[in-house]
Amino acid sequence: MDTTDRPDLEMTLAVRQHGSLALAARQLGVTPSAITRRLAALETRLGLRLFQRTTRRVSATAEGEAFCERAAVLLQGFAALEGELLERRAEASGPIRLAATLGFGRRWLGPELAAFQSAHPGVQVELQLTETLPDLAVDGFDGAIWLWDAPGRHAGEWVSRRLAPNQRVLVAAPSYLDRRGVPRAPDDLARHDCLVVRENTGAGGQRFDHWRLRRSGDEAARHIAVSGPLLSNSGELVRDWCLGGHGIMLRSLWDVAPLLASGALVRVLPAWSMPEADILWLAPWRPHTPKRISLLVEHLVRSFRGQPWKPAASGSTVSAASARPGSRRTR
Repeated sequence: MDTTDRPDLEMTLAVRQHGSLALAARQLGVTPSAITRRLAALETRLGLRLFQRTTRRVSATAEGEAFCERAAVLLQGFAALEGELLERRAEASGPIRLAATLGFGRRWLGPELAAFQSAHPGVQVELQLTETLPDLAVDGFDGAIWLWDAPGRHAGEWVSRRLAPNQRVLVAAPSYLDRRGVPRAPDDLARHDCLVVRENTGAGGQRFDHWRLRRSGDEAARHIAVSGPLLSNSGELVRDWCLGGHGIMLRSLWDVAPLLASGALVRVLPAWSMPEADILWLAPWRPHTPKRISLLVEHLVRSFRGQPWKPAASGSTVSAASARPGSRRTR
């Protein structure tokens, strides 16, 4: 194979495709006699007969089939390499089709995509907001920005990269804690009104009425069954209920950090949070990642690694130590 150049690879594939030296010559823009000479010279160099020739048909031998299969792989590699080198010289351009969860996509991802597109005018970005992760490859998506890993994801079929860490924290309005008191331990949540977001409850979805909480420094997590008089598939509506003093909510820090900073909400059981809520880039595996996709991922990593949603201060918290036994919350 090291004695064979790219035109010979293209020639053998053309001959196998058409089963005719004349048709292969027409495709390649040369004379049939030139194809005959080149094929004979190639077979002489290899010491193998690649094609059986009759007056009516040219068909590949077993060795010819093996040669053609390898030739196709090599030519694909040549094309990918050329595309990558050309792309490095040119400005990023072309479409990017993305999926993202509704809340994070609208609040944090949308502005960053607009900034990225302004920096790369040749790129067109399409964002689909959804609470169900699509089959990215089948549905034609270049990637997804997601808040939990894809169920059943196989390493050889997907690419995953963490864009930012994130916590899901327990929060409540001061008015609720004044009225109902402050939970002292996770088990106390069973006696409180917990506001449940019922999302992704289909096959493979999460159970949002079971809160898996881990204390800082602990490896094991606690599974706490919660309930309350109000539940919805809308995280924004549940957040509004929480602000109205109707219960305790488990919510991503990126969503509630501004409300914590303003004091509209306070942390409950601040030593506890729900693990594995990182913000991820998920994409179908491909042998060559287009320049526009690589640039976008790097842009998102730079934008989110510092967790811009976190306030300068740690935000308002309330713990068991801040309340007298059996009393209302103290300010």
